[in-house]
Amino acid sequence: MKWYHTLKKAIILERYKRFLADIQLEGETLTVHVPNTGSMTSTWEKNWNCAVSKSDNPDRKLPYTLELTHNGASWIGVNTANANKLAHEWLEKNLIPDLSNYKTIKKEVKVGSSRLDFFLEDHPHSPPCYVEVKSVTLKLDGVAQFPDSISERGQKHLLELMELKKKGFRSVMLYIIQREDVDSMRPAHGVDKKYGELVKEAKSKGVEFIPCQCQINLDEISFGKILPMEME
Repeated sequence: MKWYHTLKKAIILERYKRFLADIQLEGETLTVHVPNTGSMTSTWEKNWNCAVSKSDNPDRKLPYTLELTHNGASWIGVNTANANKLAHEWLEKNLIPDLSNYKTIKKEVKVGSSRLDFFLEDHPHSPPCYVEVKSVTLKLDGVAQFPDSISERGQKHLLELMELKKKGFRSVMLYIIQREDVDSMRPAHGVDKKYGELVKEAKSKGVEFIPCQCQINLDEISFGKILPMEME
């Protein structure tokens, strides 16, 4: 996925009120939008390098958006909205081996009282498949983990995927890992114990877990590789 706007390098100074951050850009201190509802643990520290995009919309109160931070080892994609865009692109291009060759890809499919991100069908050898996407940025003990805060919504999606699996569909949790300094993925048991328990239950009932790692630079975010999924 190419960036929609040219990114500018800056220095991150502070994040506050969840959706705001102060940065230093070309010698000027600016407040920028942070498109991330999580805790952003392990994704930023004061004086880290970062990268921002600038909107063409003249009516935006904050024209700049925080897209990336850099911890000295890896760019980290902090814009959670990019996860679904990446997933859609990779599904269309058949870049995810276990989800390739579905002819029909539908977005935002209603399931019960909520929606799941994708519904795939018309595969020559596999049943229709529901896919829920999660953006992963948390790194603990050298491992990518999810979630970075208690996620009742994430718990609900796991329950929905288990129910759909019981009905005969393929059910997949697709993690988009927006950093390159990790080699495996696991549930964040220490952050959300219930979520971790549900992951293990879902795995035992046939729900599939696919952690996709991104390759990230200032020109684009691209498909990297599938990481091992640990349960503990």
